[in-house]
Amino acid sequence: MNKDRLDNINPRTYEVSAGRLLTDADYDDSVVDPFDAREIFDMIRDINDPEHPLTLEQLNVVTEEQIDVKEEENSINVMFTPTIPHCSMATLIGLAIRVKLLRSLPPRFKVDVQIRPGTHASEAAVNKQLADKERVAAALENGQLLEVVNQCLDIRE
Repeated sequence: MNKDRLDNINPRTYEVSAGRLLTDADYDDSVVDPFDAREIFDMIRDINDPEHPLTLEQLNVVTEEQIDVKEEENSINVMFTPTIPHCSMATLIGLAIRVKLLRSLPPRFKVDVQIRPGTHASEAAVNKQLADKERVAAALENGQLLEVVNQCLDIRE
């Protein structure tokens, strides 16, 4: 990482929440278990920030409170908060969240990923890009961009 090119050289970090305790029912495929905000949060909390060796949870970019799940409507809305108002990585972060959920959830779900209102200088433009299925699909056809997204999704030890 080249610190001269970082948008946020010294980001504030936050304490991570405890992992969810899994029960036998979590492993039993015959038990109907609707998706909830905590389960979605668990899917995206460990996404890596593209600039720092930290997760989106450690940077408070994603929180359980910013996730809305409407199981009966097959709808999931995730708000995220960039660390600074002019973060150049906001679209990439939103794309990584969207890709992680699209890869992890059943196809019946409509996934919306947006910047939390008032937290980014270009929030409308970024939200428009993230909501455009054709733009997202085209972005994922770009090998270099897909590689960066996959690096964000890789589990770090």
